Amino acid sequence: MVKARGPRAQSRFDSRDEELVPAAEAAELLGVKRATLYTYVSRGLVRCVPEPGTKENRYVRADLERLKARHDARAGHAAVAAGALRWGEPVIDSAVSRVGAEGLAYRGYPAVRLAVEGRSFEDVAELLWTGTLPAQPMRWPSPELPVQPSAVAALVPKRSPPLTVLLTVVPLLGAWDEVRFAAPAEQERLRGRRLLRHLAAWVCAAHAPTRVSRALKEETVAASLAVAWGATAKRAPEMLDRALVLCADHELNVSTFAARVTASSGADLYACMSAALAAVSGPKHGGASDRIEALLQEVGRPERARTVVHERLRRGESVPGFGHRLYPEGDPRTPPLLEAAYAFRPETVGVRVLRTVEEAMREAGHPAPTVDFGLVALASALNLPAGAAAALFAVGRAAGWVAHVLEQREQGHLLRPRARYVGAPVTAPVP
Repeated sequence: MVKARGPRAQSRFDSRDEELVPAAEAAELLGVKRATLYTYVSRGLVRCVPEPGTKENRYVRADLERLKARHDARAGHAAVAAGALRWGEPVIDSAVSRVGAEGLAYRGYPAVRLAVEGRSFEDVAELLWTGTLPAQPMRWPSPELPVQPSAVAALVPKRSPPLTVLLTVVPLLGAWDEVRFAAPAEQERLRGRRLLRHLAAWVCAAHAPTRVSRALKEETVAASLAVAWGATAKRAPEMLDRALVLCADHELNVSTFAARVTASSGADLYACMSAALAAVSGPKHGGASDRIEALLQEVGRPERARTVVHERLRRGESVPGFGHRLYPEGDPRTPPLLEAAYAFRPETVGVRVLRTVEEAMREAGHPAPTVDFGLVALASALNLPAGAAAALFAVGRAAGWVAHVLEQREQGHLLRPRARYVGAPVTAPVP
């Protein structure tokens, strides 16, 4: 313990096992003036010993580093962390996916290339979960149906969007899985395959519950979605598969971070998926598709598209579905979706409206459309029900959620950021 007698205070400890540094280096390490360093010594926060033959002290490096870490947590580091949580620097190590100047990559494989080359969603999910792209196309077995669709339909209003249904179904599926806790990685992958098959089949439970069991019997997630939504076009599964692959992961987006935080607590996979689904439903995340659908309804006819866009811009209002902060040159996931939608049914009213909106925004010098815009265009081309684009996004992203849950469990640490208190100081009452 250091005597509180100012900068010349002597320490009562054996300094032979401690690394000592001179005052100038100690002050530089802390980023303070020498007078402040001496104050820390007088408060007992930093120990020091006299340097033989001089009037100077030497300071214990371990104390300095401990004090600096505390200051960083309360001030400097807190500011850095706050910035990181607002589209800033990375805050978690991950090998699942990478967003860079060259685009989006899953475990090193370009996501757009995987999609346009026709790799299945199941193959991409296995790549995200294991790090290996299957040599042969994957086929996941059809899962059992522990919950009756009619029972779920009775729980939600008939007009409920698909995301609301999935938020209801996932906890029910978890309740029927009695061995879901502390599961080994291989068992979690099996559970993930079943869960993704269920998500695809249950999207129709509110308005067409009789389709759920039939959708579960399909061979792929994309085919299950097509049956659930009544998309009878021959190319529907192929187009849906492309969308699922492009949505499969996007590093630490809001929903993925929610899944990882939940996983770090030791919660089961269903709880992690529920947390992610809750986050993805927000209008600033997966729910952005709903805002684009609302714009589609507002425009109504292709002839009105430019007028509506120009009026919104004139009033200073935003046009949803344009500009992504991680892609200043344009979201690379969007063109493959728009190409598929525009080529499949270019005469569809919804497709024509969205195409005109895109042209008007480009002519006005605004950023390129996002993946949400592409999903709404694809859903319009396939004549899918309202809310389908957001659900398609969620089902695709669920592959990434599972991957990040597995990775978080492997890393093993609890995600527990600190808050920087900025409230009013508490004043003690005057006696």
